Amino acid sequence: MKTFAARGLAAALVTSFATGALATEWNVSLWGKRRAFTEHVEKMAELVSQKTDGEFTLNISYGGLSKNRENLDGISIGAFEMAQFCAGYHRDKNPSITVLELPFLGVETLEQERKLSMALYDHPAAEKDLARWNATLLMPSPLPQYNIAGMGEAPRTLEDFSGLAVRATGGIGAAMEALGAVPTSMSATEVRQAMDSGVVKAVAFAPHAHMAFGTIENAEWWTTNLNPGTVNCPVVVNTDALNGLPEAHREALMSSVAPSLDHYIDNYMNNTMERWGPALDERGIERITYPPEAITSFEAAVAVPAAEAWIAENEARGLPAKELYEFVQSKLDELKGM
Repeated sequence: MKTFAARGLAAALVTSFATGALATEWNVSLWGKRRAFTEHVEKMAELVSQKTDGEFTLNISYGGLSKNRENLDGISIGAFEMAQFCAGYHRDKNPSITVLELPFLGVETLEQERKLSMALYDHPAAEKDLARWNATLLMPSPLPQYNIAGMGEAPRTLEDFSGLAVRATGGIGAAMEALGAVPTSMSATEVRQAMDSGVVKAVAFAPHAHMAFGTIENAEWWTTNLNPGTVNCPVVVNTDALNGLPEAHREALMSSVAPSLDHYIDNYMNNTMERWGPALDERGIERITYPPEAITSFEAAVAVPAAEAWIAENEARGLPAKELYEFVQSKLDELKGM
């Protein structure tokens, strides 16, 4: 890792003697392949280059710099300057933002998810939490509520999930466990192999990930309205690298956050979601929809106990967890106009 750190720091700032300008190159660690989940980072790379006449470059790597579960570690030592990760991959490393992965928070749209995440990222407790890794939270990767695609006999009632081995992380895993399922936490890149080998029979993902990681190719059924929650996957930057940017380059980066997220949400809603229904139909995947009263009962059994457990666990480790939870609830009410 020391080699990676030296390479990353050396690449961060490169002086162009030919023009007399200061050129900046940042390495960005993603995983998988380009997909809806990474469109905001791709857009940001395009924008910062345009705004600086090519003097600021984001070199995006899909898996070439780090494993996805190690991106936060890479940021902490300066192995690269920007990275994406999911909070549920290592809850102990970023407990503050796992509040956004609690089941049945009540987020209804990608725009709400975006604004709620950005508000939490600005909270002093979240900033302090990520500062332990020399990381600054830049922007979220807003995702819709997860649903489950699976193989074999479809769970036509919620009771049918009992004993089902399902890939589910964070609060979604807790929700599935409450149904008697057997949740397994694994990164997105491991999921297709786990399905192929029978380690899991079902996978909780957002639509883009079911398509990008091939679970839709194995699936025989998909739940339309289980909606137990989502995951929070921020894009972070190395704080030292951010502080070391020339003023014009920092301005180009920070002013690109909002338009990059606009592009991301537009693409997700008007591209990914438009392709999702036809993709299910083409493969003959059965849609399973549960009665409203069953979903209401599911939420009632899961939401409060999960929140209470999260608060107790994280208050014990010194995090102002109750304050964070109440902040999120209050902000969400505000976003809904309640």
